[in-house]
This record gives sequence, structure tokens and C-alpha cells, in this order.
Amino acid sequence: METTLVLIAYAIYLPVSIGLTTFVSQHLFKNSKIFMLDIFNQKQEIAFATNKLFKIGFYLLNIGFALRIIKIYNLANYKSLVEVLSAKVGGFSIYLGIVMILFIIFFLKGRKASKEANLRSQN
Repeated sequence: METTLVLIAYAIYLPVSIGLTTFVSQHLFKNSKIFMLDIFNQKQEIAFATNKLFKIGFYLLNIGFALRIIKIYNLANYKSLVEVLSAKVGGFSIYLGIVMILFIIFFLKGRKASKEANLRSQN
């Protein structure tokens, strides 16, 4: 029975973690276009290309981490399945939130540096 429960856990965990990553990525990078345009002085081509590269990196980092922590064991019954899955998905959600905040901080720092460079070039 344990093998069946572990396979059920994997079948739930993988789509949920990939779905969460996709959801966060879509919202983060849709809204980061404004920052990228500001950072790259309204040069759309380089701003959007850079944004897409960051998005790919975000996917690789987070899906890679989700796969790295996938190991699930010691499932005796459905109660333990729910408990382990909630711990895995909850932990991954916290990690994903931290990574998202770090990306936002990165965008804000890039925007600040761009504005400072523009001010220096105007003086």
C-alpha cells in the first residue's frame, strides 16, 4: 500500500508545484515588464528579452527545486499522505514566495540604479 500512496503523492505534488510555479511566474513577469522598460530606458526589445530570460531562469530554479525535494516516504495511510503533501506543498509555497520577493527586490534595485545613472548623465 505504501508504494501506491507514494505514487499518488507524486501524482499530486508534481502538478501542484509546477502549477504554483507557473501561476507565480505569469503574474511576476507580466508585471515586471514595467520595471524592465524603466531599467532599459523604454527600449522594448532589450527589456522584453531580458524579462523572458529572467522568466526562464525563474522556471528552471523553481521547478528544479521542486524536483529536488520530491522524495516522499513513510506513508502508512491517507492521513499521512495528506500531512506529508501539505508539508511539501506548504514548504514549496514558502520557498516560492521568498524567491518571488527576491526577484521583486532585484527589479527594484535595477530600477533605482537606472534612475541614478540617468540623473548622473543629465548633470
